[in-house]
Amino acid sequence: MRQYLNLCKKIINKGQWIKNKRTGVRCLTFINYDFEYDVANNKFPLITTRKSFYKSAIAELLGYLRGYSSAAQFREIGCNTWNSNANKNKDWINNPHRKGKDDMGRVYGVQGRSWRQYNGTHLDQLKKVINNLSNRIDDRAEIITFYNPGEFDLGCLRPCMHTHTFSLLNNILYLTSYQRSCDVPLGLNFNQIQCFVLLALVAQITNLKPGKVYHKIVNAHIYENQLEIMRDIQLKRIPYSLPKLYINPNIKILKDIETWVSNNDFTVIDYQYHDAIKYPFTV
Repeated sequence: MRQYLNLCKKIINKGQWIKNKRTGVRCLTFINYDFEYDVANNKFPLITTRKSFYKSAIAELLGYLRGYSSAAQFREIGCNTWNSNANKNKDWINNPHRKGKDDMGRVYGVQGRSWRQYNGTHLDQLKKVINNLSNRIDDRAEIITFYNPGEFDLGCLRPCMHTHTFSLLNNILYLTSYQRSCDVPLGLNFNQIQCFVLLALVAQITNLKPGKVYHKIVNAHIYENQLEIMRDIQLKRIPYSLPKLYINPNIKILKDIETWVSNNDFTVIDYQYHDAIKYPFTV
């Protein structure tokens, strides 16, 4: 929680104003910030200075891990974050590759589960990583990336959290996650939750001990229409201690994640928080 608040203060005190070309809205921007999350000791990085809707973040991660390509699929599992990008993004609506309502195109999990190769076949990056780690193999390239510049025009949004690298050291599993762009008031806590849960889940289904997550953010920003709320409301609240996360121990293999696991298989323990804050979302 302190890491989150420190980043918010750095953006406000040291950030520079940049006009975002995609949205047309100014952002107060800070370059390069690193987080660490202690999965080994189950210090779940939930925001406590406002209510965090962690189940939606976990549902979104599950959709990525399943390779979902439709906002309707995400809605079915309890996540509404893709409705606007799939249906209100003017550039995507006018894109000839869009298949219709709710289509997201080849973004995030589609790339992670079905990366299109030069010969027309598809590579399942996630399955390769899970298989290797289950066999205690670390070829220093246990990487899942959603960032495919050759197919940017085939999706509604370039990935923000774009690459996850797993590292195995003495049977302890670590995760390094790279994020090119971060909407700090709205998106960051989703990203923190997903990084933590990704390492915890992969460690659980590969029978490894989880270590830490190293989460690197390149461009961290607060939109102009979010700044007053962050500065005058959220940052004036006193944070509570971090909660813990319980994951259903019956989740044992990748197929479980692909078929029956839901966000109800994840429970937060001892979560104290302040009232919810509604930040504007910029499409």
